[in-house]
Amino acid sequence: MNDTELARQIAESAGRLLMDLRQSGLLEGKALGKLGDQLANMFIMHALRTHRPADALLSEEEQDSAARLGAQRVWIIDPLDGTREYGEGRADWAVHVALAVGGVATLGAVALPGLPLTLGSGDTFARPRHTGKLRIVVSRTRPAAESVVVADALGAELIPMGSAGAKIMAVVRGEADIYLHSGGQYEWDSCAPVAVARSAGLHVSRLDGSPLRYNQVNTYMPDLLVCPAELAERIVTLAARKPP
Repeated sequence: MNDTELARQIAESAGRLLMDLRQSGLLEGKALGKLGDQLANMFIMHALRTHRPADALLSEEEQDSAARLGAQRVWIIDPLDGTREYGEGRADWAVHVALAVGGVATLGAVALPGLPLTLGSGDTFARPRHTGKLRIVVSRTRPAAESVVVADALGAELIPMGSAGAKIMAVVRGEADIYLHSGGQYEWDSCAPVAVARSAGLHVSRLDGSPLRYNQVNTYMPDLLVCPAELAERIVTLAARKPP
């Protein structure tokens, strides 16, 4: 398998494991989410160490190592993005498997097992045409202030949704138009979704329009924008305004 095929197979397989665990009915809530994180991470780490033993790894569920900083190729993993949603029996959670090369989110796969659907950077995308109000996906619990400012200026509606992967894939699939986030995330929250979004021809950047960089010393990423290229400049300008 090439890297793109491997990412997809690992993400899909981890997603099936997570669905089997949830459907067992033996655990729920936080206990289910905790075990799901551990199970998916163990599987993904073993699969990557078997098939790409020379590459570095960065996972939300693994102890970080400075050794990855000298590597050109780094797999960046979120074994269960949206642990809360998974534990609640919702569908808006995801599995992220990405490869960053030279600090760039080069390829990846995002499994959405609750749908079920997997989107990969090797796919062919055709976003359906939408003629109504623009739609901005936001956190279920704490929409970014910038999202509210942009929505007001564009006359857009806010759509609450769970994990970052689910939100960005909603934009890729044409179920939403914009995802902007300013509440802080980590590299594993966005690397795979960003790789897929870029492959689909969408604009991906920091909220100020600057490039996204991965495999950094500090894995914290303050903000993120994913949208159609024709909207990017206007959104960057609007997002810079101070909320009232």
